[in-house]
Amino acid sequence: ILFVTEGILLRRMLADPHLRGVSVLIFDEFHERHLHTDIALARALDIQETLRPDLSIVVMSATLETERLVSYLHPAHLVRSGGRTHPVTVSHIKKESPEPVWDLAARETKSVFKTAAQQGHTLIFMPGAYEIQRTIGALRAESDLARYPILPLHGELPSHVQDEAVAPSRHPKIIVATNVAETSVTIEGVTVVIDSGLARIAAYDPHRGINTLLVEKISRASADQRAGRAGRTAPGLCVRLWTLQDHAARRPCDEPEIRRLDLAEVVLVLKSCGVTDLTHFRWMDPPEPAALERAVKLLIALGALEPTQQTLTAVGNQMLRYPVHPRYGRMFVEAKKLGALRPVALAAALTQARSILLKTSDRHTLDRREEILETGATSDFEVLFRAFHFATKSNFHPGRCGELGIHAAQCRQVAAIAKQFERLACQEDIETIEGSSDETALSRCLLAGFPDHVAARMDGGTLRCSLTGGRRGTLARESVARSASLIVAAEVREIDVRNRLQVLLSLATGILVDDLREMHPAAVRETSKTYWEPALRRVVKQEVVLYHDLVVQTGRLSEPDPSDAARVLAEQISNGTVKLPGWDDSVEEWIQRLNWLCEAMPELGLTPITQVDRAALLEQLCFGATSERELTFAPVKEAVQGWINPVQRGLVDKFAPERLSLPSGRRVKIFYNEPGTTNPAIMATIQELYGVQGDLRIANGKVPLLIRILAPNRRPVQVASSLETFWRDVYPDLKAVLKRRYPKHEWR
Repeated sequence: ILFVTEGILLRRMLADPHLRGVSVLIFDEFHERHLHTDIALARALDIQETLRPDLSIVVMSATLETERLVSYLHPAHLVRSGGRTHPVTVSHIKKESPEPVWDLAARETKSVFKTAAQQGHTLIFMPGAYEIQRTIGALRAESDLARYPILPLHGELPSHVQDEAVAPSRHPKIIVATNVAETSVTIEGVTVVIDSGLARIAAYDPHRGINTLLVEKISRASADQRAGRAGRTAPGLCVRLWTLQDHAARRPCDEPEIRRLDLAEVVLVLKSCGVTDLTHFRWMDPPEPAALERAVKLLIALGALEPTQQTLTAVGNQMLRYPVHPRYGRMFVEAKKLGALRPVALAAALTQARSILLKTSDRHTLDRREEILETGATSDFEVLFRAFHFATKSNFHPGRCGELGIHAAQCRQVAAIAKQFERLACQEDIETIEGSSDETALSRCLLAGFPDHVAARMDGGTLRCSLTGGRRGTLARESVARSASLIVAAEVREIDVRNRLQVLLSLATGILVDDLREMHPAAVRETSKTYWEPALRRVVKQEVVLYHDLVVQTGRLSEPDPSDAARVLAEQISNGTVKLPGWDDSVEEWIQRLNWLCEAMPELGLTPITQVDRAALLEQLCFGATSERELTFAPVKEAVQGWINPVQRGLVDKFAPERLSLPSGRRVKIFYNEPGTTNPAIMATIQELYGVQGDLRIANGKVPLLIRILAPNRRPVQVASSLETFWRDVYPDLKAVLKRRYPKHEWR
C-alpha cells in the first residue's frame, strides 16, 4: 500500500500511463475536491477505459455528493459504511468581536474550562502557523490553562512535534491546529472544538498570477466536519467564534478548486498527456472557459505551448520536470541555462511567503535599512536578498534583525523553502554551485517567468507605469526600481484607493531592452509611432521599440505622414482633446436633418452620415495639418454639406427645413433630435399658433410635427400632434386658466 498525494499520482501517470504494478487506486477525502484530485480521477478513468480495464478505482469520504459521483463514475457500486458518533452541542458567539481571533479563542477556551470539568482534549482550529503561535501565546498567558499541555499541529512542523500532538494521552491537552485536523489527521479523545471559522484556502492570486493560500471563511459543511471531531468518543462541545447570522450567510459547501484556482499547471500536465480538446475533457465540474483561456495564454507566453496548435514545446517538456507553478518552472529552466540556481530559488521562496521586511514608520529603522539594504540596488529582490543574508549571518536573531525591521522568523521559513527548491532543482541535474548572482541573470529569469508583467515608466516625475494590453499601473512607493525606466514586477495587484481601483506593481526589478530582446525576441520589434503630443499641441512621429504593444524605448522625432497625422488629429477631435472651430451646432443640426430625411423619405436616395463617415470627414478636414492651430480656418460646413450634391442639398432644405413659418409671421426652429419620438418638434406660444388648423407637416406632408405649446412665459403647457384636437378639446379649459394669469395677452 503506497500513500501519495494526487500531484505525485498525476506525475506517475505521466511517466507510466499503464500504471504498471498498480491494481487499485483509492481517492480518499474526495469531498475536499482538490484540483489535482479531480484531474487524477479523470485521468484514471481514461486509463481504465483504454489501457487498464482491470484497474479498480475507489472514491471515498465521510461526506460525498453520491448521486453526482455515481453518475460521473458510471458504472459504479455505491457502498455505505455507517459509523457511530456522539451528540455535539454547537454554540456561536453572540456578537462580532473586534479582538484578534487568537485572543478570542483563548477567552472562549478559558470560559469552557471554567463551566465544565474537562475530561477530554480540546482542539482549536486556526488558519495557519502564524495564528497558531499567537493562539498558543494567548493560551499560555491564561493562568487557568497554564497547567495543560498546549501543542501546535500544522504541516510545517517536524514529524516528531506533529506526533506529540496526535499521540494518545489519558490527560487532557490543548491542540491548536490548521484544517489538517479537520479530515486528514484523527486525534482520539477530543471532546471540545474551538473553531475560528477560518482556513487558508487555495485560490488564484492575481497579484502574482499563481495559485496561493488565502485566509477565508470556511463553508457550513466544513464547519460541520470540524464540529464532528468533538463527538468521536464521547458527547462533545463546539464553540464557533462567529455569529449565527454570519453562519447563515456562509456558502453551504466548499467550491471545487477547479473553479477557483489558476489552471496553468493542470493544462500543462493535460497537454503532456496528449489532451488536445480541453473543453471536452472529462471534467466533473467544468472550469470557466475564461480560466482555461487564461491558462493557455500564460503557457504560450512562457514558451510551454506552441501558439497555433497549442502543443507542448521542448521548453514545456523541461518545465514538467518541476512540480511547481509553471511560472517558477520556467524560471528554473532559465536558471539552468544561466547557472543562477541559488538566486532564483531564493527569489521564488521570497514570493511564497509574507514579506521579510516589516512595515515601519520609525525614521531610525528606515534610515538604517536604506543605508545597509538599499544603497545602489535597482531590484526589490536585491534588497530582500541583502535582508535575508543579514538575517542568516545574525543566525535569525530577533533583536539584531529587528534593528532593520527584518522579520527573523519569516526569514527562517524562507530559508527552508529555498532549500526545498534547491533540492528539487538538484534532482533535475542543475548543478549545486553558487551560480551567477548578478542582476542580469536574475532579471532574465524573472522575465522568463513573468513575461506579462513588464512595465514602462510613463514619466520621471511620478510612479505611473504602462503595461501591455493598454493597462496602467503604479510602481510601489517603497520600490528601489523607481530609478529604472523599464521594469518586470513579480507582483501586480489591484488595491482600492479612495473608492477607485488602482493597479500596484511591487517586487520590481529594473531591466533593459536588451534583456527583452534576449528573452522574448519574437515580441520585440522596431517601428515608428505617430501620436498626439499634448505639450506641443501637435502630432509627432517617433521611432520606437515595442514589446508586444508596449513602448519600451523611444528614438528621434520626425515629421509624420500626412495621412497618419490626419487620423490622429481626427481621433483627438472625436474624444474632445482638440477643438475644430468650424464644427459647431449648425453643422450638427444639418447632419441631423440629413439623417432624419434619409429614414423619412428613403425614395430620395440620400446617403446618411454615420459615425464611420464622421471619422472620414474629420480625417479629410485634418489632412495636411499637424497641429491644432492649423485647423482654425478649416472649411467644415462646406466639407460636411459636400457629402451630397447641390440638388440633394436642396431636397434637404425643402423636405427637412431648418425653420417653419407660422401665420403669426414667426419662423420657429424645428428640432430633429427630439428625445422619445421619431417625429421632429417645434416650440411656440398659443398666440403664435393662432390661425393654424389641423397638423403641421414636413417631408412632403408625410410626417406631422410634434408641437410643444408654450404659455406666454414660454413654459410648456401642452404637447400636441394635432392642433385641431387641441383647439377643440383642450384649449377652452386651458384658456380660462391662462387668461386670468396673463390678462394683457391676446386670447381668441
